[in-house]
Amino acid sequence: MSLDNEPIYTGGCQCGAVRFRAEGALGRPSICHCRMCQKAFGSFYAPLVSVRDAKFRWTRGEPKRFQSSNHVKRGFCAECGTPLTFEAPDNSEDGLALAIGAFDHPDELAPAIQWGIEGKLPYVDTLHGLPGHETMEDVSVTDYLSDLVSYQHPDHDTEKWPPEEH
Repeated sequence: MSLDNEPIYTGGCQCGAVRFRAEGALGRPSICHCRMCQKAFGSFYAPLVSVRDAKFRWTRGEPKRFQSSNHVKRGFCAECGTPLTFEAPDNSEDGLALAIGAFDHPDELAPAIQWGIEGKLPYVDTLHGLPGHETMEDVSVTDYLSDLVSYQHPDHDTEKWPPEEH
């Protein structure tokens, strides 16, 4: 929280080339199942939250954009490819929305509504019933992961990235 009790949200891409900050109330977090969002995120759906009512700024770099339709641009990091934005400047309801997974604390942004359900993949609603395991339980990759060093940007702002020793 800031001194005036406005929430502060930060985030960015996985390589750290693009970072953002939003101060104030965000819109209602959602997921979109439409085929355009599936392709833009390379996933089953796109988790997004609007920053239209917040004070928003890019704090490091800025996304490259792809015009995915006549109304929408999609922003992504040109260095690592992380999906970052859904931009509908002519639609005041959406405006600029950010990928929930790009926030430093995505756990604070639980989706409250689903859109594009006509494109929902038939197995999405059954994913919670699949067996679940922690990463290190996969014995086929334990040796591989035991000395893994992540080069991803940490979930907090940094003065400089990447670090010198990288």
